Amino acid sequence: MEGRLKIGDKREFTHIVRNADIAAFDVGQVHPVCSTFALAKYIEWTGRLFVLDVMDEGEEGIGTMLHIEHKAPAFVGQKVEFEAEVESVNGNELICTVKVHSGDRLIALAKTGQKVLKKSRINEIFSSLEKHGKK
Repeated sequence: MEGRLKIGDKREFTHIVRNADIAAFDVGQVHPVCSTFALAKYIEWTGRLFVLDVMDEGEEGIGTMLHIEHKAPAFVGQKVEFEAEVESVNGNELICTVKVHSGDRLIALAKTGQKVLKKSRINEIFSSLEKHGKK
């Protein structure tokens, strides 16, 4: 990954807020606006667009960090634009900053971390943790 991405590289994703994105828990709806956890999904996806561009066959990306400052609501039917920018690349680790806007309104600021690993290594890690958890 290092050498294939440069600091300042950008990827964009656009999403129309749906009813499935609103803030709700098992006990019901909280607010009829895009939830922070729905934003998290799309923020991670926007950063993942870099990973899709650079991972080789037999590799996969895995999230390592997510920080979101949810600044303003986005309502059902509104277009929300996500822009991820490479902040750093260190070996197999990618850190991105993400800005989320709806029109001229800032909806959120975020930072994501991802690592690209061999799928076999990810499976080893998961298997080890599953075995450890069953003891």
